[in-house]
Amino acid sequence: MTVNYPERRARVAEMLPAREVDAILVTSGVNVRYLTGLESSNAAVLIKADGSALLVTDNRYIEKTRGLDVAAVEASDVAARLAAPGIGIEAASMTVATFNRLSSLLESGPVPLEPLVELLRAVKDDDELELLRTACAISDQAFADVTGNIGPGVTERDLARLLEARMIELGADGPAFATIVAAGENGAIPHHAPSGRELRTGDLITIDFGACYQGYHADMTRTVALGGPADWQREIYDLVAEAQRAGSEALAPGATAKEVDAAARSVIEAAGHGGHFRHGLGHGVGLEIHEDPFLGPSRTGRLEDRVPVTVEPGVYLPDRGGVRIEDTLVTRTGGPELLTKTTKELLVL
Repeated sequence: MTVNYPERRARVAEMLPAREVDAILVTSGVNVRYLTGLESSNAAVLIKADGSALLVTDNRYIEKTRGLDVAAVEASDVAARLAAPGIGIEAASMTVATFNRLSSLLESGPVPLEPLVELLRAVKDDDELELLRTACAISDQAFADVTGNIGPGVTERDLARLLEARMIELGADGPAFATIVAAGENGAIPHHAPSGRELRTGDLITIDFGACYQGYHADMTRTVALGGPADWQREIYDLVAEAQRAGSEALAPGATAKEVDAAARSVIEAAGHGGHFRHGLGHGVGLEIHEDPFLGPSRTGRLEDRVPVTVEPGVYLPDRGGVRIEDTLVTRTGGPELLTKTTKELLVL
């Protein structure tokens, strides 16, 4: 895809005067990639209020900067370029050690700033949304391809590996995160790590997974039944499905994070299971699997147009099992765009 990196950096530069700094040193690797196109384990970009920028890395990556639209230097040559006063830093991601080293290079101390690039990253452009659509389509197809392997005797770990391998075969960079497969009583643990526990007839099986495609992360959860579900299993499945619909329908530009969470949470609370829904409703996705905005009862801020987020309510019954249903959607003025399209009807295998 063709990305207008100078335009992204210009938007950052426009935010600096209001924060009374002359420049910002961006050190988060994800943010450096967003602003320059360089994927690196050791790079930073200095953006000045006049819009000029300097990419800083070490000699392992300097060749990768050829062809980028921003001047690049090795880290050993940057000290003199930091002489200007009023340099802001990413307070949420810079380590204390790096802060101390930077302070020794500056005449006046660096100025900690609230997240700025993350604010811009929340709203996606057309190219980013297309990459997310592809990541979600790969996830949908991989799930469809492995459901035939779900049966008694297969372990949680076996199923997770099959799903991750299939996503790669379909073109993913890799899994967007470590796949969760939680069978039976393990479904009561929202972030259960797949184990050697074998799937058994009568289990509800929660599968939380996603593909990463060209750096963009999909996120989807489906809960399936192995054999006919018991009445209590069907009851909580239908409840979570209703809450998931309510949360999805509440997604709109201008809605607050708290309001969207409440739309789903109130459904579960009304059924007497409020204490069994123990996490926020969802989060943004993009170059990171968890990024702004976050949807929860204590979260602040309003959603904008073109923001991809997850909606993932769950009910978790200790020692019995649980249900979570999750989609990735994009806020739109006319109603949310659904990116993960696998059916949410309970699959009985």
